[in-house]
Amino acid sequence: MIDVILKKGKEKAVLHRHPWVFSGAIERVKGKPENGEIVRLTDAKGGFMAYGFYNDQSRVALRLLEWDETVEVNEAWFREKVAVAVASRSGLLADGSTNTCRLIFSESDYLPGLIVDKYADHLAVQVLTSGIEKMMPVIIDELQRLLNPKSIFDKSDASSRSHEGMETQNTVLAGNHPPDRVEVKENGIIYNINIAEGQKSGFYCDQRDNRRILASHAKGKKVLDCFCYTGGFTLNSLQSGASSVTTVDSSVLAIDTLKENVALNKFDATKVTSIPSDVNKQLRKFREEGEFFDIVILDPPKYAPSRSSLDKASRAYKDLNRLGMLLLNKGGLLATFSCSGAMDLETFKQVLAWAALDAGKQVQFIHQFCQPEDHPVRASFPEGEYLKGLLCRVL
Repeated sequence: MIDVILKKGKEKAVLHRHPWVFSGAIERVKGKPENGEIVRLTDAKGGFMAYGFYNDQSRVALRLLEWDETVEVNEAWFREKVAVAVASRSGLLADGSTNTCRLIFSESDYLPGLIVDKYADHLAVQVLTSGIEKMMPVIIDELQRLLNPKSIFDKSDASSRSHEGMETQNTVLAGNHPPDRVEVKENGIIYNINIAEGQKSGFYCDQRDNRRILASHAKGKKVLDCFCYTGGFTLNSLQSGASSVTTVDSSVLAIDTLKENVALNKFDATKVTSIPSDVNKQLRKFREEGEFFDIVILDPPKYAPSRSSLDKASRAYKDLNRLGMLLLNKGGLLATFSCSGAMDLETFKQVLAWAALDAGKQVQFIHQFCQPEDHPVRASFPEGEYLKGLLCRVL
């Protein structure tokens, strides 16, 4: 096994079991490992530190896997990590009201660069590192052994693959091609998911708990669901007795799927107004028209993919939330989210305080939203905590 030597003084993060080693922390490499090969990381004196995937094209040159020198990182090691991750989600699916969840969450499940989402009898996979790419035959075999899915579909179309020198993929890995519509259940609500063509892996199961929590406030309320996608917050609000829901999303396909999901659950379609439009434009239009709501939901895409984009993202979040606050009846609720890992909760609260000031509103934070248990945050990898949100009373 090839040795990679760490620069003196760069040991702390490795000792704390953080799984990333950046290229700038590496003194030298003894040999020429292939990208995705497992190497041995040593300190400057040659003492063992960890085993990990190597990639000289990535800023994260090493993704660490194992800190015990006596443990062999082989096929059995990967099979065990997959089995442990899958078993830890069994409680979520036990009562049958939900049959979709994230089965494997990358570094947080000790498999850096592997995302696996379960949609009823189908699996969607994202492979984001060259090391995991090399191990995929073993991982696919283990997933088939544990779950016997009808299909395993590769949705590795994330731009981050290019950082590892890999091309995007969109192909069947096992079983049949998933149908255009896969029916899943979440919180007892039925959804049609398009795995092959949908955003990310087809559905955002990271909002499962937050949809249910917010819906508990929706009875008799007039709701505005922005960036609604296929209707997660909308359907939960309707189930809880919302008087009306207005949905806004720039994707016509998402809006069409939302309408199908409303019909699928036999909800009253006359309570739903769907608008295919840019959200910021539509919020300004509502303002001009004097339209007000009891609950406004803002669940935008990632505005801050990195720390360098945080200032620009903060301005975008502030303007979006200012517009949302201006559309609320006095005492109304704003449910606002950020899925940007670079935006921490305290910064997000500050952005909302600025938005309130600009809107001339008083805001109380009454609940903190977070990602659910199938998106765990590993103690040594705080970067795994990306989803945060706040339920605000706007006065």
